[in-house]
Amino acid sequence: MIDRRSLMARGALLGGFALSPRLALAAAATDRRLVFIILRGAMDGLAAIPPLGDARLSALRGRLQEAPPAFGEAHRLTADFAAHPALKTFAGLFAAGEAAVVHAVASPYRERSHFDAQNMLETGGNAAYALKDGWLNRLLPLLPAAKPPVALAATLPALLQGAAPATSFAPSRLPDASASLKARVAALYEGDAQLHRLWSEAMATQEMAGASDGPGNPPALADAAARLLVQPDGPRIAVLDLGGWDTHAGQVQRLANQLRQLDTVIMRLKAGLGPTWGQTLVIAATEFGRTVAANGTGGTDHGTASAVLLAGGRVAGGKVHGDWPGLARLFEDRDLVPTTSLNAVFAGAAAGLFGLDPELVTRRVFAGAPAPALGGLVRA
Repeated sequence: MIDRRSLMARGALLGGFALSPRLALAAAATDRRLVFIILRGAMDGLAAIPPLGDARLSALRGRLQEAPPAFGEAHRLTADFAAHPALKTFAGLFAAGEAAVVHAVASPYRERSHFDAQNMLETGGNAAYALKDGWLNRLLPLLPAAKPPVALAATLPALLQGAAPATSFAPSRLPDASASLKARVAALYEGDAQLHRLWSEAMATQEMAGASDGPGNPPALADAAARLLVQPDGPRIAVLDLGGWDTHAGQVQRLANQLRQLDTVIMRLKAGLGPTWGQTLVIAATEFGRTVAANGTGGTDHGTASAVLLAGGRVAGGKVHGDWPGLARLFEDRDLVPTTSLNAVFAGAAAGLFGLDPELVTRRVFAGAPAPALGGLVRA
């Protein structure tokens, strides 16, 4: 026997999304938007944003520095740094003052486990699993009228887990239900106030997000995120989760493909957000960097410091932030030396975007953070 609640749940999946009722009813708390992109697997910041003219990098990497010929030449950002050829959109935004980089960034973590490092990236703690909730969830009560953020993922990432309401959804892998089936399900629930409301809200939010090509298509998920974020009654914070950055072998082609996908995600967010892009901050961050030297399989191994990419109309763009350490001295004789706290970047970016006191954000969201919030990332 299939009871009414089971049928409703299955119908929601066929409709496309299973959603928290708070999502469809959320009213705007602020005109600012935040998109956080988790780059799981440890993005090579030295390849994404390489220093120019560093002889030691050339000596340790050799041909690993090169991009596939189809991607063209690197994009010069400043006198000292370039962007990988695959980051064409990002480089254009940088030139237009709508993108920036924070280099030589790392969390307090100094080991080399993806799971532990990702936990610290998402919780903002000073040790793996020391905190049970995500730093972005802890930020929500500080907003003028916190509304449920949304993760475009099959499950809620640790970044959004905690006491404050948050939700996640991903397009169903099942074929979309016909309009007549949806109408019959809606009619079935007309006599039940709670189920009828839940069903109506799920269908309304599906319509906001629009169609997508599936959960494995990050650019399509970026389109859905943009459609949600521009709605007056939609969420103001979205999280995207992009995997595949663990480039132990065949890095040249694999990383180029990953960076092109990230570049497309940023391009689609800008296009989909339209005028709302001017009030948006996009943060793309990874759990740690990769070794300076190439390994024996045409890749790089787990490292320490990496780079954070920022984009959006609220970014104080055209800058590479941070204290660049150079490569004359390496951390543990293998990694880019970390000089900027990842939590300081997050605290400074969030405080600047939402008009919060940076000290308050550091204290309440990143308790015990060793470094103050990094300023100058967001336009006033």
